[in-house]
Amino acid sequence: MADPSFWDDQETAQKVINENNQKKATYDNFKHLAKGVEDAEVLFEMLQEEADSDLQTELNKKMGKLKKEMANYELALLLDGPYDSNNAIVELHPGAGGTESQDWGSMLLRMYTRWAESHHFQIETIDYQAGEEAGIKSVTLLIKGHNAYGLLKSEKGVHRLVRISPFDSAKRRHTSFCSVEVMPELDDTIAVEINPDELKIDTYRASGAGGQHINKTESAVRITHLPTGTVAASQAQRSQLKNREQAMSMLQAKLYQQEVEKQEQEQAALRGEQLEIGWGSQIRSYVFHPYQMVKDHRNDHETGNTQAVMDGQIDEFIDAYLKMKLNAPG
Repeated sequence: MADPSFWDDQETAQKVINENNQKKATYDNFKHLAKGVEDAEVLFEMLQEEADSDLQTELNKKMGKLKKEMANYELALLLDGPYDSNNAIVELHPGAGGTESQDWGSMLLRMYTRWAESHHFQIETIDYQAGEEAGIKSVTLLIKGHNAYGLLKSEKGVHRLVRISPFDSAKRRHTSFCSVEVMPELDDTIAVEINPDELKIDTYRASGAGGQHINKTESAVRITHLPTGTVAASQAQRSQLKNREQAMSMLQAKLYQQEVEKQEQEQAALRGEQLEIGWGSQIRSYVFHPYQMVKDHRNDHETGNTQAVMDGQIDEFIDAYLKMKLNAPG
């Protein structure tokens, strides 16, 4: 930063500063934890010499806090992928089943919103398509914050709900599905070649939460990549041009993600592994009836506290997934 030419490229300079700040935060957290362990050891030695209920209470409190801080620090160290620190683009697409599955989509939307808020992440609704009676047809969110993608990449896949349907007068049990797509928001350093002749661009009136411009002009934009059928849409901005730029950026992220997954599948095939393909894999079940349980099928992590999960407390599932990937062979 002391170099006179450091600020010649403002964007690059800011990236260097951000990376430096992140590394400094990691180092400072380590020093903080080391000091906490030293303090706990001193308390423990004092208790060994003479029993004291107040000291025991203080030690128990300190150990509980240390355990939580250690878990968060370990989790952060697992996020070492090239784009783990990036913002996350999250898309929710309810499966077949009409109102029932669309309502499940809105429940997941609330879950991820609550989770993001608990991590003090910013949430921007890029595209929102409401269901006919309740719930959502689809939603695209941009979740902004350090490590947002690294944490949320564990949520990619199909989420299954089993419950007594509130929309069924006969009170029968229903099973609903919703796919969750997660991609890193990419910057200009990632080049994805897209032929303009292979794009179909549609404009339409925006819907859902917005400003006074909603439903008055065709400001929303939907871009379809014809060779792959990949679709990206944006209605968050007031101008059609801004929405087109944002939809294009999301399309690039999707196509880049598809290429990365294709390479991972090819590498797994060479190693003789069977890798789950694409968005179609069912990763987690949420059972509300006849018993209460949320279970991740990739690592068998489960909890009976379904309400806490639906209120956004999914860190234990994220942690279990990251540790599973860390310990995976190859």
